[in-house]
Amino acid sequence: MIPYNRPAVVGNEKGYIRVAMENRKLSAGGRFTERCEQWLEERFGCNIAFMASSCTDGLEMAALIAGIQPGDEVIMPSFTFVSTANAFALRGAKIVFVDIRSDTMNINENLIEEAVTDRTRAIVPIHYAGISCEMDKIKEIAEKNQLLVIEDAAQAVMSTYYGQPLGTIGDMGAYSFHETMNFTSGEGGALLVNNYRFIERAEIVSEKGTNRKAFSLGQTDQNTWVELGSSFLPSELNCAFLFAQLEQADQITSNRLASWQRYDDKLAPLAELGLIEVPHVPEGCIHNGHLYYIKAKHNDERNSLIQYLRSKGIMAAFHYIPLHSSPAGKRFGRFHGEDRFTTIESERLIRLPLFYDIQKSSIDYIAKQIKNFYT
Repeated sequence: MIPYNRPAVVGNEKGYIRVAMENRKLSAGGRFTERCEQWLEERFGCNIAFMASSCTDGLEMAALIAGIQPGDEVIMPSFTFVSTANAFALRGAKIVFVDIRSDTMNINENLIEEAVTDRTRAIVPIHYAGISCEMDKIKEIAEKNQLLVIEDAAQAVMSTYYGQPLGTIGDMGAYSFHETMNFTSGEGGALLVNNYRFIERAEIVSEKGTNRKAFSLGQTDQNTWVELGSSFLPSELNCAFLFAQLEQADQITSNRLASWQRYDDKLAPLAELGLIEVPHVPEGCIHNGHLYYIKAKHNDERNSLIQYLRSKGIMAAFHYIPLHSSPAGKRFGRFHGEDRFTTIESERLIRLPLFYDIQKSSIDYIAKQIKNFYT
């Protein structure tokens, strides 16, 4: 059986975990936490990075830092993971879903402005498959309407938009280091704060709502509770594992991109015949090889192909069910405008196995079985 995903172990993961244990520092905030944050800040040029126990926590931090309140509205696509909406619904916001583009599965930047009301506080673009949304247009809309941009860059570590790392373009950006991501700590994430005016508040929120950071720097004589916050940091063991992966970030990314390209080359003939559709990478976007998907003609064909591939030992998978069609999505959100592509495109999409060091022969076998299904 070819699995859909297999977490990478590429460097000093075991050794660094051993060092953390020997240091007798297993809770948050130790040497490896600091090294991961420093790596993110230096590699991507954000103002400050905060490690988190998940991308979900990173997004929840962002919602707190942004001061989202009951009655506020937040614009995002419906084709995303539930955490994207949960983070803001937990603060009492109304989620306003906007249709996606059929070519990238990202939010349609041309439909955002018409969804803006006097209650809108933020736009949350999701960079699906590590391929960037049209961030210039989104930033333009945000600046015109005095809105925040909070990037859900869970899948986009090492991806860029016209040379700028995803996660660093908006006011804040959240990464995931879940087991299914390019770089992993099992469960983990990070929040990148790019807007200077949020740094002090971010430090308070990340310290459970206390002024501990200012106290440790001698800027105040009392360490006390000053704002809402929570316990977001991961353990040192998670960060020790992750740091070993970040040290090999270029190697991991190069390997995944080569596998992504091999899929694209092998499946191009089927796409040219119009039997399937393959990913589109817009100009100015450099992705990270996070996932490779194809689209069947319709939902029934998609489901038949998934079953066929599984019968051949290939664990292909569908992806998100649009949030606006869910019970919670109907309670906490609304879809603005026409659902032209969100539902129909999500029902056609199949994710193919892609992970670090997947064998070329496995990719060739998967492509051959897809060809056999159609011919």
